[in-house]
Amino acid sequence: MNDFTFSSEFWNWWVILLTVGNILACWWLIVWTSKKRAGEAAAGEVTGHTWDETLQEFNNPLPRWWLWLFYGTLIFSAAYLVLYPGLGSFQGVLGWTEENQYDAEMQAAAAKYDPIFARYAQQDIASLAKDRQAVKIGQRLFLNYCSVCHGSDARGTRGFPNLTDNDWLYGGDPATIEKSILDGRQGAMPAWKDALGEQGVDEVAEYVLSLSGRKVDSAKAEAGKVRFETMCAACHGMDGKGNPALGAPNLTDNIWLYGGSPGTVRKTIAGGRNGRMPAHREFLGEDKVHLLAAYIYSLSAK
Repeated sequence: MNDFTFSSEFWNWWVILLTVGNILACWWLIVWTSKKRAGEAAAGEVTGHTWDETLQEFNNPLPRWWLWLFYGTLIFSAAYLVLYPGLGSFQGVLGWTEENQYDAEMQAAAAKYDPIFARYAQQDIASLAKDRQAVKIGQRLFLNYCSVCHGSDARGTRGFPNLTDNDWLYGGDPATIEKSILDGRQGAMPAWKDALGEQGVDEVAEYVLSLSGRKVDSAKAEAGKVRFETMCAACHGMDGKGNPALGAPNLTDNIWLYGGSPGTVRKTIAGGRNGRMPAHREFLGEDKVHLLAAYIYSLSAK
């Protein structure tokens, strides 16, 4: 609530009165229930309620330590609301905020770990990929920041590339891997349904499948080749082996980012695909990315 701004002072006081009122009401309730009232049985005496002939109810109040425990929680809550945010727009006498705590924790972590990352940053990625300790640190970074998309084993999933093989959309050399992590990538496969029509999509799909050695309708594939050379070769090349400068995948190796079934290939051609790898330069910094790139490079440089 420390960064919350009330649109009206009414709501500010509403929260304050409601919170303080509840604490006072709980205090009053404990005091009220602890007092002996007229006509009530004394402590240890039978209240007069009897069941099943011999089952009687005795007036046994709560133990004093239990009662004081209730008082203690109320005192603690009042002290907390004085020290920390909780009463409307009141920030608390300590001036604590989530952002301040986060910044302090990040500064402490930076003071401890930045020198380690800086030391590794002086070495080239290929050398770090052979350093067991460097790879281990890079793996921890990968598990924290990359595994959600690429999987904990870095083998990827539908729409997210496998990082353990040698099939790279933008290139798998150390410098390119590092650039991909630092600045991100934006892949765009345009939709061709309107330009090709249903028949054209089927024909191009047949030809694309044939490039990886799949059994296809030869007549459709031949017709699709003409369309491919007209519509698709600018990105994927006349031989279909792709273009790392554009992130256009190799279509001849039977490795598919979104799936290689005939239906999926047709869907990709008809509707296009859009993939985005977010940039991590500002978030992680160059030194951490350097180690992260070394780990990723080590997965395929074997």
